[in-house]
Amino acid sequence: MHAAQDEPRSIDQQRRRRWMGLFARAPLPLLERMWNGLGDKPAYDYLRRPEAGLAMVRGRVCGSGGPFNLGEITLSRCVVRLDDGTVGYGYTSDRNPRHAELAALFDALLQQPGRRNRLESVLVTPVARELNEQRRRRAARAGATRVEFFTLVRGDD
Repeated sequence: MHAAQDEPRSIDQQRRRRWMGLFARAPLPLLERMWNGLGDKPAYDYLRRPEAGLAMVRGRVCGSGGPFNLGEITLSRCVVRLDDGTVGYGYTSDRNPRHAELAALFDALLQQPGRRNRLESVLVTPVARELNEQRRRRAARAGATRVEFFTLVRGDD
């Protein structure tokens, strides 16, 4: 019975993890266009104002060895609370606090059940499409530089 109760929550967590990742990787101009295109922008307060900083990235040898400090990465983060009390978080791997603010706002909006389905099609789907297109273009550019190597059969059998 416990697992059945946790199942909807885990599905929501998976969906939320997906959209938070998409907004973190999305180009800022795309997020700005989407924010400006929203008709019903909610009022919000900052729980953590947008800020940039550093975080230590840790790694493991072969994925299972002892952890080690790999290096630092620049992060921006923001936490907002909408007027209805919904809290949204935004973390991005850049130095642009506005990017983190928009990611936090979209996270909060998508947590509202009444808006989620409409906003997923308006926000999440276009971002996913844009990121897939960027990935495809990068792969095409890399593929254009591909070199095929081959060896001739030697007679030294």
